[in-house]
Amino acid sequence: MSDVSGFSTRAIHAGQAFDPTTGAVIPPVYQTSTFVQEHVGGLRNGYEYARGTNPTRDALQELVADLEGGAQGLSFASGLAAEDALLRALLSPGDHVLMGNDVYGGTHRLVNQILVPWGVQLSTAEMSDLDAVRAAIRPETKVLWVETPSNPLMKITDLEAVAALGHEHGLTVVVDNTFASPALQTPIALGADAVVHSATKYLGGHSDVLGGVVVTAGKELGEKVQFLQFAAGGVSAPWEVFLTIRGIKTLALRMDKHSSNAAAIAQSLVGHPAVEQVYYPGLADHPGHEIAARQMSNFGGMVSLALAGGAAAARQFAESMSVFQLAESLGGVESLVNYPAEMTHASVRGTELEVADNIIRLSVGIEDEADLVADVQQALDRLG
Repeated sequence: MSDVSGFSTRAIHAGQAFDPTTGAVIPPVYQTSTFVQEHVGGLRNGYEYARGTNPTRDALQELVADLEGGAQGLSFASGLAAEDALLRALLSPGDHVLMGNDVYGGTHRLVNQILVPWGVQLSTAEMSDLDAVRAAIRPETKVLWVETPSNPLMKITDLEAVAALGHEHGLTVVVDNTFASPALQTPIALGADAVVHSATKYLGGHSDVLGGVVVTAGKELGEKVQFLQFAAGGVSAPWEVFLTIRGIKTLALRMDKHSSNAAAIAQSLVGHPAVEQVYYPGLADHPGHEIAARQMSNFGGMVSLALAGGAAAARQFAESMSVFQLAESLGGVESLVNYPAEMTHASVRGTELEVADNIIRLSVGIEDEADLVADVQQALDRLG
């Protein structure tokens, strides 16, 4: 849809042409493992076997490439499957990955416990500090891995500046755009070479699907990832793809509500005696606020906080909420509370990414703002 610029229009129509046979507005789910050939080698529109290609998956891949402004989109069975394929397309034994020091624990685990034993090197840096990033780049560095806003401390990286620095050194700059989604931020437009998402989160948006996507700025890298998608087989299934597409159609609307609710909650936390610090880029005193305001169209639905009472207070807070449900994951229409130290980031305990035990992460949903603020306040009041 190159002649249409509006995000919501593209989210509803890109890759979603009506079915030419019946006129069905919603393209069908192609729940098939294989495709009949006209003769040996005579494929219908290139479709042969579902691990290689599937029309439903093709629709999602076209859609996410359009929304992220990339040359190629690829859909996987999970966010980590997407990350794994991208990293293996970029790395060989002896290569070095430089990663932000506050990223999703599963991303660090993937590299540290699977790729490092294969021979890849890994180190981390404070991505908001360009001098620190520059100092951490080695001759063998191949990939600069950025997450902004970061998980769970909501650090903001200047994508344009970091991409320029990475390209000075011949690096591939990868951005995990899960927290922002393309509705709020498009890293490829700021210089990134590839974007990854856990589509389980905001893209799907309803906590009913597992998936991941890679979008590449160029076709050459896209083709390398596509080969691994086919050869290693970590593809997304048609029904999961359908659910993800359905979720994306309302992404812009949901992100507006996630963002406004999160801003209200962040403001309600500021100054409370039980709260040591609030992490939300929409707050004027957030260290990355000005950069976030420049490179994002809104500040998103994720809020983290540090509780003054330490680990005991954090546990009590997480376990005494009612509208917010205690669960892993994020980005769904319902609000979730998470205790990273023993949930999403337990795998990085003892590393430089270890999350303090007084940190709580809130995935703010799209319920009524007043109900969410009241739930947070009653949980704080229980701390005394």
